[in-house]
Amino acid sequence: MAKAPKTAISPTRADDYPQWYQEVIKAADLAENSPVRGCMVIKPWGYNLWENMQRALDDMFKATGHQNAYFPLLIPMSFLEKEAEHVEGFAKECAVVTHHRLEPDPDGGLRPAGKLEEPLIIRPTSEMIIGATFAKWVQSHRDLPLLINQWANVMRWEMRTRMFLRTAEFLWQEGHTVHATEAEAVEETERMIDVYADFAENWMAMPVVIGSKTAAERFPGAVDTLSIEAMMQDRKALQAGTSHFLGQNFSKAQEIMFQAESGEREHAWTTSWGVSTRLVGALIMTHSDDDGFVLPPRLAPQHIVILPIYRDDESRAAVVEYAQSLKKELEAQRYADAPVRVMIDDRDVRGGEKKWHHVKRGVPIRLEVGPKDIEKNAVFMGRRDQPKSIGVGRDELVSTVADILSDIQQTLFDRALKLREDNTVTITDEKTFRDFFTTKDENTIHGGFAYCHFADEESIEPLLKELKVTIRCVPRDNNDTPGTCFATGKPAAKQAIFAKAY
Repeated sequence: MAKAPKTAISPTRADDYPQWYQEVIKAADLAENSPVRGCMVIKPWGYNLWENMQRALDDMFKATGHQNAYFPLLIPMSFLEKEAEHVEGFAKECAVVTHHRLEPDPDGGLRPAGKLEEPLIIRPTSEMIIGATFAKWVQSHRDLPLLINQWANVMRWEMRTRMFLRTAEFLWQEGHTVHATEAEAVEETERMIDVYADFAENWMAMPVVIGSKTAAERFPGAVDTLSIEAMMQDRKALQAGTSHFLGQNFSKAQEIMFQAESGEREHAWTTSWGVSTRLVGALIMTHSDDDGFVLPPRLAPQHIVILPIYRDDESRAAVVEYAQSLKKELEAQRYADAPVRVMIDDRDVRGGEKKWHHVKRGVPIRLEVGPKDIEKNAVFMGRRDQPKSIGVGRDELVSTVADILSDIQQTLFDRALKLREDNTVTITDEKTFRDFFTTKDENTIHGGFAYCHFADEESIEPLLKELKVTIRCVPRDNNDTPGTCFATGKPAAKQAIFAKAY
């Protein structure tokens, strides 16, 4: 019996997918646990990736007319109480500040002192504090639309955490907008979910499905929630972004009113939308393999790493000089409307160890350069999306580097799309549904996306709870034909995607 090939990450995806995920984060040097339970330290390679996501998204937001602002971290508890459904949805996740100073205690430690008149909530989301501000900013129809975004941190007191996917504190952006009419607010909600889908597919190389959340899965206080849903390699769904049509619920709670052209005072229509550092987790689980992280070039902190290979100081000078001149040539090329990002790793580390360091971090292209390569005016190139390295002429590499990066980006998207297509089914009866979502054994990856007609959530809730399956969304582009509920046999107007999820 042939031995399985050795991998850089242990356990493998097939052996233990959750632990594999944690090991990829460690091997790629993305983040580590902090002294505060449930929080993480994002390390430079991981934060550089988040910065690239920020830049791309920020440009997309500004291209659609939005401006950045910043609002307080602390929210008076009375603000949350103004919108009952909202506070109920977040109450169990709130971290509460009750005192404003510390004083020595008799045992030599410290204890809280100076009790606040009103408790303050560390923002789990900012609708209520931003709404209070918008109530001052909006007076007339001439002030609308008001299109604001903020980049911030939030805190949700999660009991079971996993780095990037679900932490007590995480980084995100949250857009908040105000409109004069319902139609304009609905259009904004749809526009921003399309922006997220564009980013997911064209920057992250991660195919997504756009759809509406059902009533039970909707954002607390929203009239409608749109989401993008992606399939991870373990066939589970990940909600990668949401856009909420809030109707007039929050404007009534916060008295966001304006004088219409008719002269009447009216409540405004609002939206909110956001994505978070959860997208880093989505990248890991969409593209990475048993050798570590795999980065789509458009978001990679570095597109190329050059690895000088030499045996002594005499050959070192020539190899390093060759690497530096190659770096300049490559950086003069452009990929995705920006200069190609190149680094040289000339650390005093063994060549194999150095190579695997960058494999595990997901750098799209590795270039090894030694004395023999200089003689041939060539390099030895490894693509992170392919198992084998090949020799390539220097001039050919420089002239085609943008095409190579584009090909890697497209290859990653195509692989992820094929995985989703191969694991998406239409199900019309309960037995098939049970079989599809029932674990055969602990080491078998199963399930995927099941498209099913359903009549109502309440009647199928016990079944979903038993199988640990959720309704991900009602797809926007797949609901023209009515059918029969897979579980109850009742007439059903819509199809939804059912999946196990993060």
